[in-house]
Amino acid sequence: MKKILVVTGTRADYGQLRLLIKGINDSKNLQLILVATGSHLSKKFGNTYKSIEEDGFHINYKINILGSSDTSKYLTKALGNLIGKLANIFNKESPELVLILGDRYEMLAAAVSSLMARIPIAHIHGGEITEGAIDDSIRHSISKMSHLHFVAHKEYQKRVMQLGEDKKNIHIVGGLGVDCISKTKLLSRQDLESALGWRFGEKNILVTFHPVTLENMTSKKQIMELLSALAELKNTHIIFTMPNADPDSLIITFKIQQFVKKYKNAELYPSLGQVKYLSTINQVDCVIGNSSSGLCEVPSFKKPTVNIGDRQKGRVKAESVIDCEPNKLDILKAINKAYSKNFQKGLKCVKNPYGNGNASKKILKCLEKKINHLTLKKSFIDT
Repeated sequence: MKKILVVTGTRADYGQLRLLIKGINDSKNLQLILVATGSHLSKKFGNTYKSIEEDGFHINYKINILGSSDTSKYLTKALGNLIGKLANIFNKESPELVLILGDRYEMLAAAVSSLMARIPIAHIHGGEITEGAIDDSIRHSISKMSHLHFVAHKEYQKRVMQLGEDKKNIHIVGGLGVDCISKTKLLSRQDLESALGWRFGEKNILVTFHPVTLENMTSKKQIMELLSALAELKNTHIIFTMPNADPDSLIITFKIQQFVKKYKNAELYPSLGQVKYLSTINQVDCVIGNSSSGLCEVPSFKKPTVNIGDRQKGRVKAESVIDCEPNKLDILKAINKAYSKNFQKGLKCVKNPYGNGNASKKILKCLEKKINHLTLKKSFIDT
């Protein structure tokens, strides 16, 4: 059996990888080596490694790299620490392939360690653009270090080709998040309320807001603008999820905590888990923030997304996405548009550009077919 080592660093990437991890785990030809790191091992973020174990997966290695700080200097040190620890694991396990999803610094550490250990890399969700985040540069860097590419859209295939990668190694599979939606049994409104200890109101919104990592010292101002807008809403219940473990995430969390103490119609959850998160999207009227989920998954529910600021600038998006500036007035204008009769009517015809599902099966089939034929050397293909 061929070893495939999978690295997961957040609740978000695990949620997308879950079906693929199961496929690898159940494969007769592949052996799963699972590494959990990043916010999975943080109590503040809900110790989400427990969700992985509750799904029946054995975590071979747990690497705790987070502490109490969220500064760029501290997270850079965490990145270096993770590279070293992954190097030891790669040396011990000698996997035939390392599987990486996305663009976070934990994935950059995995890619660097794989490259130096001369282990081929399969990269999922490359070729995408997020101009407001350091993730953009990380994502393209990982693509250049990778040997197999599984992209979500033809535009992203084109972009990976622009990086000099061979088209025969770039596979359009759609979004893994959409795949999870189509395979997940959602909770009823009553069961979800019971699981959350929460009651939905006349109107309901879900909010996820992350730091814009290429902007210096804007997180406090932007979250205050958002919260000021939310405070204006009438008869609306608000569910917040935690921001990523990025620089300046602590100030966002603190301001949200202050908000939910003041407003009884709001609640903050460290981690909803995939089933509760998707079920919540299904029950709310609108999703607000700057998370990729608002562009990649929410359109499948035919619900509006209010996308704030530049964090997701450049991504392919559905017509259900409303872009706005990170200021109170523009956010309120976007929310009002999301609730308007004309916009609501148009949601019935929305199509998610990230496909209709089955990405996990497509990736698994390709891995089983190509894992015996991977080579480390590759040519730069001029386009």
